[in-house]
Amino acid sequence: MANLRDIRRRIKSVKNTSQITRAMQLVAASKMKRAQDAALAGRPYAQLLARIMGPVADGVFDFTHPFMEERTVKTRGIILVSTDKGLCGGLNGNLFRELPAKDESIKYITIGRKASQYVSRSGRDLIADFTVSDSTTFPEVKTVIEFAIKAFSEGTIDTLEVLYSAFINTLKQEPRLFPLLPISGIDVVLKSLGLENEEPDDRELNFEPSVETILSELLPLFVRREFFSMVKGAKASEHSARMVAMKSATDNANNLVDSLTLDYNKARQAAITQEILEIAAATASNS
Repeated sequence: MANLRDIRRRIKSVKNTSQITRAMQLVAASKMKRAQDAALAGRPYAQLLARIMGPVADGVFDFTHPFMEERTVKTRGIILVSTDKGLCGGLNGNLFRELPAKDESIKYITIGRKASQYVSRSGRDLIADFTVSDSTTFPEVKTVIEFAIKAFSEGTIDTLEVLYSAFINTLKQEPRLFPLLPISGIDVVLKSLGLENEEPDDRELNFEPSVETILSELLPLFVRREFFSMVKGAKASEHSARMVAMKSATDNANNLVDSLTLDYNKARQAAITQEILEIAAATASNS
C-alpha cells in the first residue's frame, strides 16, 4: 500500500505542475499575440519612410553621412538581444552559439539578463547592459540605440551589429546577425524598408530644405526604426518560444499522469488480487 501512496502523491505533484505550465502557456500566448501585433504596427511607418526616402535618394549623388563612413575595423560592436527569463526552450542557447569566438576586439552591449550573464561569464568585453519590459516601448529601446550610436560616433566601436532572434512564425525563430552601422548605401536602406514593393513615383518633387539635409535627418530615423523592429521581433520570438515550451511541458505532464494512473490501477488491482488470495488461502486452511 505504501507504493500506492507514493504513486498517488506523484500523480498529484505532476498534475499541479501541469496546471502551472498550462497557465504559463496561456500567459505566453497572450503576450505573443500582443508582441506580434506591435511588430506589425510598425510597418506603415516603414512604408511611409520608404516613400519619402525613395524620391529623396534619387536626387542625391555624392551624399556622405557619418553613418555611412567606412572605417578600418579595429573594434566591432555587437548588441546582443536575449530574454530576461528562461523557460523558452533553446531560444537563448541557439542565439549564443552564433556569437563570434572570444576576441578582445569585440565589445558587447546586451539587452536581457541572460545575455549579460552569458557575456560576463564567458569573459567577453561587456560595455553596457540594458533590460526592456514586455511592452517594449520606444523610449526603452531608444536609450539603448542612442548609447550605441554615441559609441560608434566617438570611435569606441567601428561597426554596430545586432544579434537577435528573428521571429519567423510561432514555431520557428532563427538567430540573425544584422549589420546596422555603417550603412553601405542608400539602396540598402530602401531595400530594408521594402521600397521594392512600392510603385514608382513619377512626379517631379521639390524639397526644402535641401535633399542632403532631409536625408541626413532620415538616416537616424531609419537606424532607430530598424533597431526597434528587431527588438520587437525578439520579444515576439521569446513569447512564442516560451508558449511552445510550456505546451510541450504540459503535454508531457499529462502523458506522465496517464502513465502513472495506469501504474496505480495495476498496483491496486494486484493488491486486491493478493488480498483475495490470502483470504481464500486462510478460509481453505480453516475448513
